[in-house]
Amino acid sequence: MKHPATLRAGLAALALCSLAHAVAAEKIGTVDTAFQWIGRDHDILVEAYDDPGVQGVTCYVSRARTGGIKGTLGLAEDRAEASIACRQTGPIAFPQPLRKQEEVFSERMSILFKRLRIVRMVDPARNVLVYLTYSEKLIDGSPQNSVTAVPVARETPIPVKP
Repeated sequence: MKHPATLRAGLAALALCSLAHAVAAEKIGTVDTAFQWIGRDHDILVEAYDDPGVQGVTCYVSRARTGGIKGTLGLAEDRAEASIACRQTGPIAFPQPLRKQEEVFSERMSILFKRLRIVRMVDPARNVLVYLTYSEKLIDGSPQNSVTAVPVARETPIPVKP
């Protein structure tokens, strides 16, 4: 039988992993790109995501949302294009060592098959956090992607899990 402290630590780690994918996006704003008589307009949505594993880093993602009746009902498939810009928004701190590469956010872009993903990669040689956003389709994937990087001061080495 495992020690109760070990079980608690394991459950806490599992909860943190679950939270990494449950990060809530904060809507910053939208810009209408095409008027629709019925349903919501086609627009570009800008959202902010705070990195759940790195305090002081926020990623801003812009992406197109399909309007019309299907878009309003959540049945439309949004376009695969997205853009990302991550910035230091406060003092950078690492509560726990990071994986060399880890998905930090995922959101459905269509009712069944497409997801928007944000992956964090660590470049320890340069002490930089690299963020990649892309759209994943269940059947054929998507090469559309965008990348950004957040340099971390040399005095704050990025802890990486072995």
